[in-house]
Amino acid sequence: MSEQKTSVLVVEDDAAVRNLITTALSSHGYEWTSATTGAEAIVAINASLPNIVLLDLGLPDIDGQNVITKVRAWSQVPIIVVSARSDDLDKIQALDAGADDYLSKPFSVGELLARIRTAERHLSYQVREEPREVTFSNGDLYIDYVAGVVQLAGEDLHLTPKEFRLLCLLARNVGRVLTHQFLLREAWEGAQEGDLASLRVFMGTLRKKIGSRYIQTHVGVGYRMVRV
Repeated sequence: MSEQKTSVLVVEDDAAVRNLITTALSSHGYEWTSATTGAEAIVAINASLPNIVLLDLGLPDIDGQNVITKVRAWSQVPIIVVSARSDDLDKIQALDAGADDYLSKPFSVGELLARIRTAERHLSYQVREEPREVTFSNGDLYIDYVAGVVQLAGEDLHLTPKEFRLLCLLARNVGRVLTHQFLLREAWEGAQEGDLASLRVFMGTLRKKIGSRYIQTHVGVGYRMVRV
């Protein structure tokens, strides 16, 4: 039986760059699909479960950093940013949002393939993700993980990316106490002990928006979403 090929989703709106990447992938034995907008990328990641995502930040509809934030609410697929933005701040923001690697344009095909091989090595220690529920309901609270939509009694709520990430973590683990350390590790890349105060602030604002009955505080331990 032949070995299953690594599947790569290429999210790039520049046709020339997209063709360069997909040609390189084909010639080195990778399976690939492509998307030209952030919305297409989010749907493709949920539908086809690629092994690796190559993501441009300068997309025509949604900034790539927002795509990372939305995807990280429900998937840990390796994301390699391939972007013309080369400022340190852009790199830091993308990595903090949940990207696994960052490659600046222009790039060599050899370096791109090396970054993909690194992601493959990491994948060898992970179990391939199974399809997961893309929506969540609890009382009057409704979450669409893929669309990034949160509603309370049918009314849209406006959450910050960090609030959305925390809410999704709680919803994915409804009924379980999530420790401060777990929430910091999952929602803050490179979290420091001082970020605990920030976590409390974000949880406070989140509870005000969705209502305190949904999130229970376990003093000195963490937080739990309860079924209502």
